[in-house]
Amino acid sequence: MISVAIHQPNFFPWLGYFNKLFLCDVFIFLDDVQFSKTGGTWSNRVKLLVSGESRWVTAAIDRNYSGERIIREMRFLTKSPWRQKFIKTLEANYRRHPYYIETMDLVQPLILNPESNIAVYNMHAVVTIAENMGVNKNKFYYSSEYKAKGNSNELLCDLTLKAGGDIYLSGDGAGGYQQESTFENHNIQLEQQNFQHPKYIQHGREGFVPGLSVIDALMNLGVSGTRQALKC
Repeated sequence: MISVAIHQPNFFPWLGYFNKLFLCDVFIFLDDVQFSKTGGTWSNRVKLLVSGESRWVTAAIDRNYSGERIIREMRFLTKSPWRQKFIKTLEANYRRHPYYIETMDLVQPLILNPESNIAVYNMHAVVTIAENMGVNKNKFYYSSEYKAKGNSNELLCDLTLKAGGDIYLSGDGAGGYQQESTFENHNIQLEQQNFQHPKYIQHGREGFVPGLSVIDALMNLGVSGTRQALKC
């Protein structure tokens, strides 16, 4: 049995995202679906502890276009200093954390990566961090490679089958839009991730704040500790 997980290429995502990377046999970056024209998305922003509170860190996007674009057609603003601001935010809020140096050695080159394509940038960052935690990079693929057809559940089924999978690993918040019957019709087993967010000591803070970027866990636990916290 081969399990497949499918997710958009997120911006330095949370621990639940990385847990899914460990659990599946094949992980497909969904890079050829429509990008939201307005508002922030997980493709260009994530939450970190800033002054002890959960706040957004955002990468500036070039939205000067007409019509619709898919994720792999989107670009960061080339003249925006968001990368430097990101680094300064980490320096100001995490420099006293126990694994600050180790984490910065890992993530600073990823943040400063001059790549302007959002999908390529995010996928490179995710794969690099995952590899450092022991994930085999050969399990990663792009949906645009498969030329899959259909919308919503049909698209997920087609991608799963084309990747050679017979199990689709679903995120915990997906029950509202995934129809089990569609997967059954394609002889695909629908499996829930059932991720339990680990709690760890966040330096300088009493109450635990979940749902932050993996960077927060790395700063507090290091690479080895973060993997252990994910129970992988």
